[in-house]
Formats: sequence, structure tokens, C-alpha cells
Amino acid sequence: NGIKIFSSSGYKLNDDLEGEIERLLQSSELVSVRPPASEVGRAKRIDDAGGRYIEFCKGTFPGEYDLGGMRIVLDCANGAAHRVAPTIFTELGAEVHTIHAEPNGLNINDGCGSQHTGDLSRKVLETGAHIGLAFDGDADRLIAVDETGAEISGDHVIAICARHLQSIGQLRNNLVVLTPMSNLGLRLAFDKMGIRWMDAGVGDRLVLELMKKQDACLGGEQSGHVIFLDKHTTGDGIVTALQLLAVMKREGRRLSDLSGIFQNAPQTLLNIDVKEKPPMETMPGVIRATEAAERELGSQGRVLVRYSGTQPMCRVMIEAATQEAADRLAESIAAEIRKVIGV
Repeated sequence: NGIKIFSSSGYKLNDDLEGEIERLLQSSELVSVRPPASEVGRAKRIDDAGGRYIEFCKGTFPGEYDLGGMRIVLDCANGAAHRVAPTIFTELGAEVHTIHAEPNGLNINDGCGSQHTGDLSRKVLETGAHIGLAFDGDADRLIAVDETGAEISGDHVIAICARHLQSIGQLRNNLVVLTPMSNLGLRLAFDKMGIRWMDAGVGDRLVLELMKKQDACLGGEQSGHVIFLDKHTTGDGIVTALQLLAVMKREGRRLSDLSGIFQNAPQTLLNIDVKEKPPMETMPGVIRATEAAERELGSQGRVLVRYSGTQPMCRVMIEAATQEAADRLAESIAAEIRKVIGV
């Protein structure tokens, strides 16, 4: 996941400031801007970071409730959550079953975690769990699985939490920040609920920037990266899971019931591994396929083609009136991408 830099306020640095730091590191100017010895910062080691984090996360769960009587399966993606997540949910009273919690330095996200929920679904059914929670490698994302084994997307988690916050008067400015990847069905559901929504660009940093600008307390991505600004300064899969569980506890409802809040518009999302990321306009075949899809869909769907900001892949998202059309058009664009820059 590279290097992530946070300011003293607890927020990630914005793109402009990170860009300036990178520029200085790669230039000869660095020597001239180095501070004198008296102004150099001091490194601090936090030996009990894990314990502090566990207590912080537990503190985001409503104090009048616990997780007693709940059976939960955790998929820790052989990553950052493998120690702290089981402890947090166990200490809150849940019966916890854990899978993919043995990292060896090579198996992080390998067929597990938030992008591969098959094992989690099977374990939920096998144990009769009330919910399954899948984190990604660095545990900033959450994808849930309901008691029937069905996957619950980040869009549904956002919708469930938004409606609940609205009902208790805690959805600040009655606003949720989304991204272009958010499903059309979510937007229509918010319209019916009288919840305002705004699109940021794709990526948690842009979501956060718009949330701060518009004074929103909830925003996130379909991928499961959700930000609760009243709880944390950044996206956190464990905190997101606790907010979802809090809704289940407060409303006394199963996740399968809560997730009926909206139906996804037919959508296909393809992730194509690429060897490089040239500008889209330099690939005529991709442009032609994209424009053809847009003409066919008209006002009845959406086309989004973009590179991942963190991984060597290109994402193709199509929403259409039917799943067949979404699948077909997404594959037509993906095929052109593979021809030019596919691995």
C-alpha cells in the first residue's frame, strides 16, 4: 500500500502537499530546505499501539449495547486485522470465528478478504453466524456477508447506516458523499429517502476532502471504504463493521432484512491487470468501444473507465437496463484494454 502520511490533525495529506514532498525528495532543493538541528522533529515509538487501537475501536460502538448473543465470522485477509479484529469483537461479547488470519508475508489478500468472500460465505453458513465481516489487507475496507451467505456491498452498508443516522437525527446536513462508482440504485434510494448525495472523485482521499468541505459525516465507496467522520478521520474497516453492527443491534433486525433497502441497478465491474497506464486518449480502440457503449446506453446507464490509483489495473464499470447488456458492453471495452496494455 505504499507510504501513507498523516498530518498532526490525523488526516491524510492532500494530493498537492504529497506531490510537493515527492518533488522535493527527487530534486536538488532538499538540501537547501533542511531545517537546522534545533528544529528537526523527534521520532516517537508507541509500544502499545495495538492496545490503544483496540480501545479506540471499541469506543466507537454505542456504550449501551454489546455484541452478546452474536456469532460473527471474520476474514482478516492475512493482513493488518489478523490480531486486533478478533480481540475487538470478542471483548465486545461476540462469539468469533476467524479465517485467513495467519499472515506469512506473502499470502495477504491471496484469495481471501474483501475481494474474495467465497470462503467467508461458506463459513457463515457452516457456523450459523449472524454476519460475516471481510477486511482487505490493510483493513481500511469492509465487505459484509449476511446470515444467508449473500455478499453485502459497501453501497448497501452506506445506505443502511445513512438511513439509521437520519432516523436518529445524526446524519449531518442530511448528506452522504459518494463516488462515480456508487450504484445507481443507491442514488435512487437516497432520493426516495430525502437524503442528499454528492459525488466526489474516485478514491477515499477525494471522498474525505468533499466530506470536510460540505461538513458531511458519512461517505464512501462501493468497494467498502467508508468514512464516519464523527468516529474517525479516515476509512477503517473495523470501525465500519462496528457501525453496521450497531444498526443491527439498535433496530433488532437481521442484515438480510436491512440490506433490502435498495436493489442494485444491473452493474458489471471488471478489473483488468495492466502493465502500464498510458492516457486513455492514446488508445483508439478503447475510446471507440467506450463511445459505442455510451451511445447504446444513452440515458439508461453509465460507463466509467479509469485506472486504479493504487494497483496496476484498469477498472471498467457499466450500469445498464439489463445484466446482459452490462456484461457485454463491459467485456467489449475490457477486450480492447487487454489488447493494448493487458498483462
